[in-house]
Amino acid sequence: MLARSKLALHLSRRRRRRSHSFPIHSRHHSSSGGDDPRNSASDTTNEWEKLLKPYDLDSLKNSHPKITPSQLCNLLDLPLDVPTSLSLFSRTGSQPGYRHTFDAYQTLIRKLGSESEFETIDTLLNQMKREGLCFKESIFISIMRDYGRSGFPGQTTRLLLEMRNVFSCEPTFRSYNVVLEILVSAGCYKVAANVFDDMLSRRIPPTLFTFGVVMKALCAVNEIDSALSLLRDMTKHGCVPNSVIYQTLIHSLSKCSRVNEALQLLEEMLLMGCVPDAETFNDVILCLCKFDRINEAAKMVNRMLMRGFAPDDVTYGYLMNGLCKLGRVDAAKDLFSRVPKPSLVIFNTLFHGFVTQGRLDDAKSLLSDVVTSHGLVPDVVTFNSLIYGYLKKGLVGLALEVFRDMRMKGCKPNVFSYTIFFDGFCKLGRIDEGFDVLKDMSADGLKLNTAGYNCLISALCKEHRVTEAIDVFKEMPRKGCKPDAYTFNTMIAGLCEVDEIEHALWLHRDMISEGVVANTVTYNTLIKAFLRRGEIKEARKLVNEMVFQGSPLDEITYNGLIEGLCRAGEVDKARSLFEKMLRDGVVPSNVSCNILINGLCRNGKVEEAVEFQREMVHIGTTPDIVTFNSLINGLCRAGRIGDGVAMFKKLRDEGITPDTVTYNTLMSWLCKGGFVEDACFLLEEGVEEGFVPNCRSWSILLRSLVPQETLDRQRFYEVVL
Repeated sequence: MLARSKLALHLSRRRRRRSHSFPIHSRHHSSSGGDDPRNSASDTTNEWEKLLKPYDLDSLKNSHPKITPSQLCNLLDLPLDVPTSLSLFSRTGSQPGYRHTFDAYQTLIRKLGSESEFETIDTLLNQMKREGLCFKESIFISIMRDYGRSGFPGQTTRLLLEMRNVFSCEPTFRSYNVVLEILVSAGCYKVAANVFDDMLSRRIPPTLFTFGVVMKALCAVNEIDSALSLLRDMTKHGCVPNSVIYQTLIHSLSKCSRVNEALQLLEEMLLMGCVPDAETFNDVILCLCKFDRINEAAKMVNRMLMRGFAPDDVTYGYLMNGLCKLGRVDAAKDLFSRVPKPSLVIFNTLFHGFVTQGRLDDAKSLLSDVVTSHGLVPDVVTFNSLIYGYLKKGLVGLALEVFRDMRMKGCKPNVFSYTIFFDGFCKLGRIDEGFDVLKDMSADGLKLNTAGYNCLISALCKEHRVTEAIDVFKEMPRKGCKPDAYTFNTMIAGLCEVDEIEHALWLHRDMISEGVVANTVTYNTLIKAFLRRGEIKEARKLVNEMVFQGSPLDEITYNGLIEGLCRAGEVDKARSLFEKMLRDGVVPSNVSCNILINGLCRNGKVEEAVEFQREMVHIGTTPDIVTFNSLINGLCRAGRIGDGVAMFKKLRDEGITPDTVTYNTLMSWLCKGGFVEDACFLLEEGVEEGFVPNCRSWSILLRSLVPQETLDRQRFYEVVL
C-alpha cells in the first residue's frame, strides 16, 4: 500500500514536470479568455492530483475515519511486508481511544512467525501482558509451530514453561502435543520424554496422539520396555492403541531381534481390530528369517494372503533369502512360482541360492526358464553369481566362458566381476593369474577396490610371500585405495607368522596414525605372537592398551593369555584370569576350560583340574574328549594310573567315545607302569568297539613287549611297519 502511494506521488510530480516542459498550444486562443497555455497546464495537473489523491497514504490518514480492530485484522492479512505491517499496527494503535484486540495481535504474530521474527514476537507478547489482554492457547501453539519450522525445537519447551509462569495461560494437551511432535521430529527424543513426564505430573490427560509420539521417541533411543509399559498404561487414560502405535512397537522389537515379543504384539494387534500394513509383516518376517525360523515366516506370508494383503517384493525377498540360507532352495523356488510379477532382484536371490548350494546346472536351467516365461533379462549380478559358483568349484574355464558370454550379451562387467575372478584365483593359489586379471581390469577402465587388494594380500601372506604383500600394501594409496582394518590385520598376521613382530608393531602404529581403528582381532594377533615367544610382559602391555582403546577382551584374548601363563608355570594367575573372564561377562567355551585344565595338569595341580572339571557344568560348559584326555594324562603323570583308568571309564559312562589320543595316552602310561597286559587288553577291547590303532599305538606296545637289546633299530622299524 505504501509503495503504491509513493508511486502515485511520483507519477503526479512527473506529470506536473511534463506539463510545464511541454505546454499545450492552441491555434484559436484569446489572452483574455483564460486560454493561456500555462493556465491550461495547471488545470491538467490538478486533474491528475485529483485522480491519484485517493491512493496517497498521507491523504488517507488525514481524510478517512479511524481504522477499527476488524479492519486492522483484514489489512494485516494482506500480503504486506513486515515493516509495513508493523507501521500500520503502530499507527492504528496511536489513534485516540483505540485499543488493540487479541485477534489483531494474533494476526500480526502469525505474520511475524512466518518470517521467523521471534524477537519482535517476544516484544509483542510482553506488550499484550502490559495491556492486560487475556491470552489464549492458540497464539502460543502458532508460535511453537513457527519455532519448529525454523529449526528451534528447544524454544518450544521454553515457551511452554512461560505460558504458565509468565503469561498466566494454562497449557492443555494441545500445547503439549505440538511440543512433543516438534521435539520428536527434530530428534530430541530424551527431551520429549521429559516433557511427557511433566505433562503427567501436572495431571494433564494425554491423548492417543500423545502416546503415539512419545512411544516413537522411546523406541528411537531403544527404550522399548518403557514404550511397552506405556502401551499397558493407555487404558488408564481412556485411550485405545491404534495401528500406528502397534506398528511402531513391532518395528522396534523386530529391529532389536526381539522376535517373540513382536509376534505376541502382532497377535494382540489383530485381536484389537487394528490392521497391520505390509511393512509390519515385513518387519516380523525379516526378524524370523534372521533366526532361521523360516517355517513361521512362511506361515506369516500365508496369513498376509488370507487377510487380503498382497506381499510385495520385499516380503518375498526376505523369505526367499531365508530359505536359501538354510539350503532349502527348492522351497524357495516353489515360493518364487507364487510371485505374480517377480522382479530381477528376487530372481537373483533365488539364483544365487542355487549357485551357493553348488547346483549350477539347476541354476542355469532356472535362468533359461525365467527368461522364457517372465521375460527377465539377466544382469551383471546374475552373471557374477554364476562366475562365483564355477570358481568356487575350481572350474576356471567355465567361469571364463560365462564372462565372455556376458560381454557378448552387452552386459558390461563391473568391479565385483573382476574381484570375484581375482579372489577365485588367489584362493586357488594361482596368484600370478590374479595379476593378469588386474591388467584386464585396467584395460576396462576399472580399479581394484579395497576388497580386491585384501584378497591379494591375504593370499600372499598365506604363502609366506610377505615381502610381495608389503609391496602391494604400499601400492594401495598410490592407486587411490585406502587400506581398512582387514588390510592392516592381514598384514600384521602375516608378519607375525614369519616372526617379524617388531615390523608388525610398526604397522600397528601406522594403522592408528592413519585413523584406522585397531580392533580386537588386531590386538589378539599381536598378543598371540608375543605369548608364542614367551614375552608375557609385552603381551600384558598390549592388553592394557587394548582396554584403554576401548577394544573389548573376547574369549580368544583370554584363551591366549591363560595358555601363555600356564606355559610359563603361572597357573594361579591363569586361574585368576579365568575368574575375571567370568566377571567381565565373557562366556567361556570348552576350549577355555580345556586350556586351564591342561595347564593345571602339566603343572602338577591335578586335583584342582579334577575339581574344576566338576565345576564346568555350573558355568554352562560340558567336558568333552579333550577335557578327559588332559585329565587322564595328568593323573597318570602324577603316578595315579588307577585314577586315570577310572577317568577313562567315566568318560565312556557319560557317552563320550574315546579317540586315538585317549587310547595311546592310557596304553603308554600302563606300559610305563609295568601293566603291559592291561594295555593289551585295553587295545583289544578298543578294537572290538571300533577303535582303529595307528602306528603310534603299535609302537607303544612293541617297545614294551620286545626287549630293546634283541632288536637292532632297523629290524625294530621293520616290525613296526
